[in-house]
Amino acid sequence: MLFLRVALISLLIVLSTVLHVVPLLLTALIKALLPFKRLRLACNTVLTGIAESWIGVNSGLWDRFTRTRMHVREEAAPALDGHYLVLANHQSWVDILVLQKLFNRRAPFMRFFLKQELFWVPLLGLAWWALDFPFMRRYTPKQIAKRPELGGRDIEATRRACEKFREIPVSIMNFVEGTRYTADKHAAQGSPYRHLLKPKSGGVAFVLDAMGAGLDAILDVTIAYPGGAPSLLDLIADRIPEVRVRVRQRAIPAELLRGDYQNDPEFRTRFQQWMNALWSEKDADMAGLLADTAQS
Repeated sequence: MLFLRVALISLLIVLSTVLHVVPLLLTALIKALLPFKRLRLACNTVLTGIAESWIGVNSGLWDRFTRTRMHVREEAAPALDGHYLVLANHQSWVDILVLQKLFNRRAPFMRFFLKQELFWVPLLGLAWWALDFPFMRRYTPKQIAKRPELGGRDIEATRRACEKFREIPVSIMNFVEGTRYTADKHAAQGSPYRHLLKPKSGGVAFVLDAMGAGLDAILDVTIAYPGGAPSLLDLIADRIPEVRVRVRQRAIPAELLRGDYQNDPEFRTRFQQWMNALWSEKDADMAGLLADTAQS
């Protein structure tokens, strides 16, 4: 029975993906051939509409085939034509589906910074490229030590991506911990937070610097799974009883928009102190979400 369920839902997801990716790529091709910037920007609306339709189908499958309840406490009112930085904790690939279900057609279309290797994912890699998702190449500390210029390439890629994002409504997504939470990673880090890994401030600082006053606010999202961190298979198999989410809309401190995170130690320290304070509050939110017996 489980096999048939997984096979059916997986087939529906694949069919929906193919039906959406084909017109998406055709629109992206037309956009690339258009000579005028205004027409190219108009194509972005079509591309976003196709992507939102695909997310809507996925969310509909979630509602139709699972009994997973998603309880949201929301203290935010994002505008569809705004520009936001979305910060979230990260425990599972299900987090992405939670965020998409939460914000689809309620906030500007969400874009992630992706590892360059993901470009080669069948269909989805091309779809992400067509939607202007930025692809980043990661370098090890040893590679950067040998070739210091590599350390600045991600920063330059962030700047190029943010130049595009200035022209369109967007929610820029960042999993600040940089990896999914596990108990082993938590212990290895010696994390001071009960439910979170240490935040990595650099990526957030580079986005704030590149976007500047072009960002309207931060959407701070805390995701909790009372039944434990699930897998995508758990969602398809209807083994996630509940997801609890808290969303806060935060103003961006003006002093954090002006500074050189990479080369100014004092600014970097202030920025990290701000991020650590935000993460302490998020850790308290996680504790509250896991402790509550009911959410509204």
